[in-house]
Amino acid sequence: MILKKLLNLLVLSLLLIGCEKKEPLEGWELANKWSKMTLYLSKNTPANTPTYASRAIGYIGLTMYESVVKGFPGYASMEGQLNGLDGLPKIDTSFSYNWQLAFNAGQSEILRRIYMQTSDANKVKIDSLESLIDKNIETSDDAEFERSKKFGIDVAKAIFEWSKTDGGHRGYLHNFDKERNMDEFPGSWKPPLYAQSFSHHPLHPYWGENRTFLKVNSELEEPPYIAFNPKKGSAYYNQFLAVYDKERALTQAEKEAAIWWGDDPDETFTPPGHSFYLTSLAVKQRKPSLIEAAEVFAKVGMSVADAFINCWDWKYHFFSERPNTFISKYIDEEWESFWPDPPFPAFPSGHAIQAAAAATILGDVFKGAITIVDSSHFNRKRDDLRDVDFIPRTFNSFWEVALETADSRFYGGIHTPQDNAVGLEEGKRIANNVNQLTWKID
Repeated sequence: MILKKLLNLLVLSLLLIGCEKKEPLEGWELANKWSKMTLYLSKNTPANTPTYASRAIGYIGLTMYESVVKGFPGYASMEGQLNGLDGLPKIDTSFSYNWQLAFNAGQSEILRRIYMQTSDANKVKIDSLESLIDKNIETSDDAEFERSKKFGIDVAKAIFEWSKTDGGHRGYLHNFDKERNMDEFPGSWKPPLYAQSFSHHPLHPYWGENRTFLKVNSELEEPPYIAFNPKKGSAYYNQFLAVYDKERALTQAEKEAAIWWGDDPDETFTPPGHSFYLTSLAVKQRKPSLIEAAEVFAKVGMSVADAFINCWDWKYHFFSERPNTFISKYIDEEWESFWPDPPFPAFPSGHAIQAAAAATILGDVFKGAITIVDSSHFNRKRDDLRDVDFIPRTFNSFWEVALETADSRFYGGIHTPQDNAVGLEEGKRIANNVNQLTWKID
């Protein structure tokens, strides 16, 4: 008797689930679900690097935008505006499209292709998210469903084919270049003894030759750099002296900032992923429409991607040393930075340039007062080596985020003030070029 009642309850429950009313996501929620999946893949895919992650969010963000822009007459496609982007799929204006379905299919497709090296289990997660969202999107008929899905997939395929010609395709297959001839000169970068990476070979030394999203961003002049001069009191010497003095006087709050923004690619979604995450926080708070959310993810993604290309171009052009090299030779031979050195040259700071690019975009899109609470590393185990916990960060502007991101590398002892100052300025310049594209049609 009891078993019969339980079976009846189970049947009733299944019937109720089958009749459950669909609850479509808001546009911003849809965008954030896929940004969350992007961050998950970045963190949980082999051979993760900040360079490759920056490229990934550039194409993923652009696919968000191009998969829906045809459905919003007031917005302009990036076709013909970006560096060699043309031949994107067209819609048939005699038929209707569901733009959430197109967005959903486009994200699923581009993620499977950009992260083709991820595990089968992660690919199942992508498919499952797409299927779950599809089931909660209202559509007029099966033909509209298929038409919308096909358009999103076709956009993703076209953007992926374009991505394959940029110089960074499958960059994870050759992260560290063992053949790179590293000619030494006074002030040149040397493989670190106190290192963040297992490899003493440089990370992606040719990344700076990749195609930028914007042609204008590949034409930027080299930033000024203080010439090598180890003489005490020189401008060059004082850059490293500032790092040395700061490390000996770090406050607990500065140590917390230093580890929070480390974003080691072996453990996190990388610095570019952090910028994508902060974008999702702003989107969640302001709740923009689908096209507005897609626009901001595209702008941030492409700005950060171009920032990394330029940064790596300048890093390997100047091939500049880090504080651990200079300080131990000219100031204090027993000195060691608070944070370990990454496996590439110093100038300018990659953290600073990408954070400034993202902050410039976000400040332009989401105007007015805003409070951002960054809890991305909240549940991470404390850093026992440095006796520091991961403490969530609160900011009252996007530029505050960029400043602390840059400062954290100074606190960590791996960047000089000029590395950060130039990175912030150049990141802003790169993002402003993205802002100046034609996004709206009058």
